[in-house]
This record gives sequence, C-alpha cells and structure tokens, in this order.
Amino acid sequence: MEVGLESILQILQNIFSKAIEAACPDIRNIPPVDIALSGANPKFGDYQCNSAMGLANLYKQLGQKLSPRDISTKIIQNVAPHDLIAKLEVAGPGFINIFLSKRYVLRAISSIFEEGVKPPTLPKKQKVLVDFSSPNITKEMHVGHLRSTVIGDSICRLLEYLGHDVLRFGMLIAHLQDKFPNYLVESPPISDLQAFYKESKKRFDEEENFKKRAYASVVKLQSFDPDHVKAWKLICDVSRQEFEKIYDRLEISVVERGESFYQTRMEKIVKDLQLAGYLEEDDGRKVMWGDSGTIPLTVVKSDGGFTYDTSDMAALKQRLEEEKADWIIYVTDAGQATHFQTIFACARKAKILNPQIHRVDHVGFGVVLGEDKKKFKTRSGDTVRLIDLLDEGLKRSLDKLNEKEREKVLSPDELKKAQESIAFGCIKYADLSHNRNHEYVFSFDKMLEDKGNTAVYLLYAYTRIKSIARNVEFTAEKIREVASSVQVSLAHEKEWKLAKVLVRFPDVLLKMTEDLCLHHLCEFVYDIATTFTEFYDSCYCIERDSSGGVVKVNTDRILLAEAAALVMERCFHILGLKPVSRM
Repeated sequence: MEVGLESILQILQNIFSKAIEAACPDIRNIPPVDIALSGANPKFGDYQCNSAMGLANLYKQLGQKLSPRDISTKIIQNVAPHDLIAKLEVAGPGFINIFLSKRYVLRAISSIFEEGVKPPTLPKKQKVLVDFSSPNITKEMHVGHLRSTVIGDSICRLLEYLGHDVLRFGMLIAHLQDKFPNYLVESPPISDLQAFYKESKKRFDEEENFKKRAYASVVKLQSFDPDHVKAWKLICDVSRQEFEKIYDRLEISVVERGESFYQTRMEKIVKDLQLAGYLEEDDGRKVMWGDSGTIPLTVVKSDGGFTYDTSDMAALKQRLEEEKADWIIYVTDAGQATHFQTIFACARKAKILNPQIHRVDHVGFGVVLGEDKKKFKTRSGDTVRLIDLLDEGLKRSLDKLNEKEREKVLSPDELKKAQESIAFGCIKYADLSHNRNHEYVFSFDKMLEDKGNTAVYLLYAYTRIKSIARNVEFTAEKIREVASSVQVSLAHEKEWKLAKVLVRFPDVLLKMTEDLCLHHLCEFVYDIATTFTEFYDSCYCIERDSSGGVVKVNTDRILLAEAAALVMERCFHILGLKPVSRM
C-alpha cells in the first residue's frame, strides 16, 4: 500500500468513529471524536483519543453507569487493525494512548523523496476568491496595510498549494481640477501623492464649498462623467506605480479590481433590492436591514451616491454569480467585523448568499503596535510608510550579516539574496507568527534575533541543514538516487521524534483551512527546527576524525535531514519566505 503524507488526525478520527459506533450501540447521536496530540512524554503515546469521558456522561443520561476506562477498553476492542497504529492502551481516567507505527512513518518519509512534499488529498477542490491588501487610491501603502497584505498573500499560497482555484483581488478629483486645470490634455505631475491627498483632505475639512464639490464629484464619477473618469484614471495610474514597488519587493501578486468595476452592478443591485422590497427610506437614505437587525446597510445616500455597503453587496453578488466562487475570504482589520457580518446577513436575506453551498469568511486582525505599546507611528506621529519600513529592514539585515562577517564568505550576489531573504522574511514572519486576532508589537531588534521563533533563526536552521548534504557533495539528483536504495532507520529516539514531527504537516495545513490562522504553520516549522537541532546534536550525519577528515557518512541520517529541509521549504513558500542555501 502506497502512503504519502496523509492527514493522521483524519485517519484516526475515521478509525475511532467506527470503533465508537460499534462499542456504543445505545448512543444514537455520537459527538465528533476527540483526537489530540499527546504531550512531550513518549510513554503516553503520540496521539490520544479523549472521547470516553463525554460518552460516560451520555450513558449516565440514559440511566447506565459506565466508567470512562470501561468505555475506552470497549473502544479499543472494536478498533480495526491499521498500518498507522502500532499499539493502543488505556491510561488515567480513560484516555486512549495511540502509538504510531514506525513502518507507516518510514513509508511516509520515503514518499517525500518519491513524490515530493505533496498536499493532503481534499474531498473537493473549490474556487476561492481572496480579497486582501486593498490600499486606497491616492494614499501610499503604510504599516496598516502590512497585515492584510502579508496574511492575505499567505492564505492564497496555502489554498493554491492545496489545489484550490484561487483568485487574488485587491480594492480627490475636485482638488485635481483646481490644482491642474488642464489635466484633460496634459498628465498632471503628481510626484508626491501623499502630499496631494493631504492638501485635498485639508481643504475638505476647512472649506464648505470645496466639500460640496467633492461630494458632487463622487456622484459624477459614479455616473461615468467622462472628465471625472479621466481624472480618476490619472490618479489611479500614479497610485498603481507606487503599490507595485511594494508588491514586487514582497513577491505578492494581486488582481486589481476597484470600485469602478462594480459601478453598473451597483446600479442593478439597488434596483433588485428595491423591487424585492428590502430597502427602507431613512432620512433621505435607502437602507437594508439584515437578520440580526443591529446596524443597517446604507445602500443609497441622501444625495443619490453609493457607499462601500453598495459596492460590497454588488461585489459579493458578482463574485458568487459571475465568478462562480465557492468560498470568499475578506482580509481586513478586526474593526470591520460588524460591517462584514451585516453584509453577509443581508446577502443571505436577499438570497444572494446560500450558506448550504457558499462559504464566506472575514479574516480580521489586530493592529500593529510600536515598542511603546501604542499604535505604530513615526517619531513625528505620522503613519509609517511601508516602503520606508522595507528599506529599514534591508539596512538592518545587511548590518546583521556584516556583524557575522558573512561578506567574507558569500559572493556579492549571495549576500544580496541573504539580505533580502532576512529583511522581508523577518517582517512577514513577525506578523504571521502571532495569532492574527491579537495586536502585536513591531520590533526590528526582536525579529532579527537569531534565537527563538524568528525568521532569522529558521532561515539559518535551514541553511545549516542544506550544508550537510553539500559537505559530502550530495546533489538533489544524488539524494533521489540514494533514497531509492537506502531507507531512513529511525532507530535513535531523536530520529524517531523528528520523523513524527514531519508527518504532522498535512494536519497543520487542514487546521489552517478551518480557522485561517497562519501562526499554526509558524509554530510547526519552528518545531521542525528545534527538533532537528536535538537530532543533529545527538545523531552524527557525518563522522569525522580529530583532524576533521570524514570517517563515515551516515546516509540514512542525511536523508532524514533532507526530508526536514523539503518540508521546511514548503512551509516557507506558504508563509512567503524565500530561503537561501547559503547565508
């Protein structure tokens, strides 16, 4: 039987579901099987089934007194033999300790060299649309866009790797008319878009007449007035060039689709909602209430213009009906949670969104804090520009490499690649390694440390692993050739421990598809690195004599090290990190 990297939790849940049904015929609605990783002590097995306690309570409700230990014993008696399981035993008040079979794990590790690090098999591939990053036209990308961009890109990478069809979407005219009156015949030289935006915002706040003209400009733009459309396109072109500088550095791709794309669709959805009787008049506005009835959507403003509510409803309808998306993910700050709850509620009410066939998620995240634990700002109190943040990262990563005198052993090209790997990797990883629901403190000093759960530590660990095979001139082709005739032994406890960590990879990915939290993968790749260090310190891959000469090459251990590197590479790819072989 061929075994690749399968979901161990899924296999165990399937095995124990059948065993519990057979062992507990009196219980009709059996709850989901509770399978979890065991603790650090190997004597308690590798996984545990913790269902017996809950089942004992269900028996109690039926008037039958059965101890959890007795139930566990009956469950074990009904577990069908499987290659995955070496041994089962009842422990404590009724836990079932599950010990993995070395034969099974060996085959799984071998599959890495035969097939590569393949994703787990999914029951169904879906069309997934991810809306993330979404910088505002006329505003430069700042640290506030960092989390949406990094989290959204990583979610896309995860779902693409799993085989889903993923679509990546990202989402001031009166001032332009005053400042550059001939803009229709000559492209305005807006070199500093941020300053241009600040000037217009100041006038909007201070000049009542300008504010009225600005509102009127929005309505004209939404009505496709040719002059206003040309002005908007000019502003968009300047913004687009600035955004691309950021995306190119971070190796992030998005499909641009701004509000204008949905303009005619907004007009149509307003008519549809009006005809279906979903819109109510409210002080000149047209609003729609969802099921919860807490906050309505403002679908049409009192001046006849549309709002973000209108465009978000039109976009959701277009994505479900025209793009045929099965699953839509919005990646924005946690402050927009109520907005999206209302959008989803209204879409369900209008029969646009069908929860039976569609999945929608709002992936919220906390704010980025400075080291003073306040919202991350520059010393002057301005928002930190993302381009400046990346430049600072490049400078600091080069300082770190020079401090270790890496310029003496790396070529200029290798040094540049290492510098970019560390700079952009540490910024992304610092964000992704925190639970996205929480705020986090942005600190270059902490994220550039080469100890602990940081990108620098992991990237260095990876280069160390890659250097092992290089030291005995094992190319990728040679490793594949050796793997076809040599099997990893897993005789040493540290070899066995490392192999068991590697085969957890599919379960980590499947967990992330449920909660869309990337910190699980960060914890997993850190677990690989620390477990590899234990293995490397105890199990010599290359044995040398006192003069440094090679006495013995333990090929099976080199293969295990390479398997760890291959799984780490896949983790890095999903997280958007770019490892290098030499650092």
